[in-house]
Amino acid sequence: MTGDLVDGVLAGDRASMGRALTLVESNRPDHRDQATALLDALAPHAAEAHRVGITGVPGVGKSTFIESLGMHLVGAGRRVAVLAVDPTSTVTGGSILGDKTRMPRLANEATAFVRPSPSAGTLGGVTRTTRESMLVLEAAGHDVVLVETVGVGQSETVVAGMVDFFLVLMLPGAGDELQGIKKGVLELADMIAVNKADGPNEAAARTAARDYSAALRLTQPSSPSWTPPVVTCAGLSGDGLPELWGHVEAHRGALTATGEWEDRRRAQRLAWMWAMVEDRLLASLRSDPVVLDRLAAEEADVLDGRTTPSAAAARLFGAYRGG
Repeated sequence: MTGDLVDGVLAGDRASMGRALTLVESNRPDHRDQATALLDALAPHAAEAHRVGITGVPGVGKSTFIESLGMHLVGAGRRVAVLAVDPTSTVTGGSILGDKTRMPRLANEATAFVRPSPSAGTLGGVTRTTRESMLVLEAAGHDVVLVETVGVGQSETVVAGMVDFFLVLMLPGAGDELQGIKKGVLELADMIAVNKADGPNEAAARTAARDYSAALRLTQPSSPSWTPPVVTCAGLSGDGLPELWGHVEAHRGALTATGEWEDRRRAQRLAWMWAMVEDRLLASLRSDPVVLDRLAAEEADVLDGRTTPSAAAARLFGAYRGG
């Protein structure tokens, strides 16, 4: 099966890409082994696509913006993939997975691929397997991968740590909104784009851009080779998107010239390795029969206050190690 799937992905077959992504997203132990074999086979064929993380406050219009940007890039001859992370309910575990319906034009383009993925409650709204999904899409020939996150939330550091460029979308009329932005998010941004900067919002967008520029001057940029610009754009009409993408390309050129681009990629590969180690360790611990025998009692003691969480965790880990 893996051989046929590899051939299908390398040929850019959409059905094969969908099956491969479903495989790497699976939590089943047998699927994890198959996914590892699949990724090992695809890795030599995965050209380094331009990976762009896109986040923003609720209501900023991320999906409309991404569809317009994707259509612009497709029109310029690029092969675009979108990993649109869908929020997962912490109550039911379900997710809407409606991103294809929110990006109908882009999803129907022959040289584009839109993949909604449940966030499963992970920090930053990025799935556990986002890095692996990017490798599959790159092996299929996509040279731009856009990662849409749930929004500015718990830990956008997760997003910035696995992409080449981190774009923060904001709305016109900074004001109180500027006060609510975490300084850490501004420090991660490689660019801020004030979206919906058309019609009656145009003047407010220019004012907001000046305010964000002033705020950025008070932060430490993520790279000594790059000063994050603040631009205005309109995802609905496409205004400003060519200039915006020009900044993304200029960023790559600046970091490549200093060697920082390759250094970042090397660090990302190492971080990926440790993320996989931690993921497998946790899965192994949770499925260990000795741990499972003690788990219910330890959880009950923690819930009823008979023991502390740290003491229970130490005993569970000791049981896992055979201590």
